[in-house]
Amino acid sequence: VLVLKGKIREVGEKILASNGKKVDFASALASCEDAGGTLATPMNEEENKAILGIVKKYNQYAYLGIKEGEDSGQFKYLNGMPVNYTKWHQNEPNGKRTEKCVEMYTDGSWNDKKCNLHRLIICEF
Repeated sequence: VLVLKGKIREVGEKILASNGKKVDFASALASCEDAGGTLATPMNEEENKAILGIVKKYNQYAYLGIKEGEDSGQFKYLNGMPVNYTKWHQNEPNGKRTEKCVEMYTDGSWNDKKCNLHRLIICEF
């Protein structure tokens, strides 16, 4: 149990977990799906804070389960539904179709980013 301390968090109906590894967006999503979950996706402030706790523990930016849709600047959950909770950093999103993924900064705010950078894997179950 001690090995998992800080690596797993419960928030509402979700369980969040990270192995501390950094990979690109597609690999992060595949890792979460292989484990039976998906990328951590904050649906409210409480969930954003829980994900932030893991981001702070590893002091690494993390990909979120949100991507830019077909329309520039329209971000959607991985299931295609429009995002109804956001915590964009000031002047974000600003990638205008070149930054289709979303990362969480170590202050809990979000930034649109290219999907090929290595970011912390945080899964939700």
